[in-house]
Amino acid sequence: MSLPRRCLQLDVGNSSAKWRLLVDGEISARGVYRPGDSASRQALLACTPELEAMWVSSVAGEAAEADLAAMLEGRWGCAAWFARSEVETLGLRNSYDEPRRMGVDRWLAMLAARNRHPDTRLCVVDAGSALTIDLVGADSCHQGGYIIPGPGLMERALLLDTDRVRFAEAAEYSLAPGTCTAQAVRHGIGLAQAGAVTLALREAALSGPPLPVFTGGGGEWLAATLGGIGEFVPDLVLDGLQLVGQARAR
Repeated sequence: MSLPRRCLQLDVGNSSAKWRLLVDGEISARGVYRPGDSASRQALLACTPELEAMWVSSVAGEAAEADLAAMLEGRWGCAAWFARSEVETLGLRNSYDEPRRMGVDRWLAMLAARNRHPDTRLCVVDAGSALTIDLVGADSCHQGGYIIPGPGLMERALLLDTDRVRFAEAAEYSLAPGTCTAQAVRHGIGLAQAGAVTLALREAALSGPPLPVFTGGGGEWLAATLGGIGEFVPDLVLDGLQLVGQARAR
């Protein structure tokens, strides 16, 4: 099987999908697709007149995956391939007794981070709807990880279960103590996110300090807030998908 000339790649979360189109190995278009949003749907379906391959990383449910596959295949006439977590991929070894139960986005992010930094102990941080933190040994073994609610989930949980915590004003995430309810909530969430990564790195350092690699919508903020440590790679999951898809196509 030869490498596809035109390949659409998607990183599908629970509420939206980040996508990019590669032509001859170079990114020629990118965007975000949101189910139910006609403008984002049109932008995705109009990104290219033809495709040779569609590769997907998805943590959505089976019904959502089936709807997405039907939409893509109806537009371009080729089958979408969905990556899955495995016992071992390209030398990276999974620590789960049931590897398929690991979110494939975590698996692909680790693969891409390891490809960027071979023979290095890593801490891969994906700050999205959930904050995931995964450790990879220099021997390419997954050493375990953490899954923590992301900022949006934290805020919704707080507002759902507390009658008097309400606010309408905007507030950015920060580590400074808040001087109004909006700041207290958002800054508290920022403190929790940054604190979780700090503690994970501190625990991991007992076995030798890992190199942090950040990705996800909140990854750049986390890396900067923690002093600019490590590296921020916005397309880490898609980069991992590219590695696996290329290996499969060869």
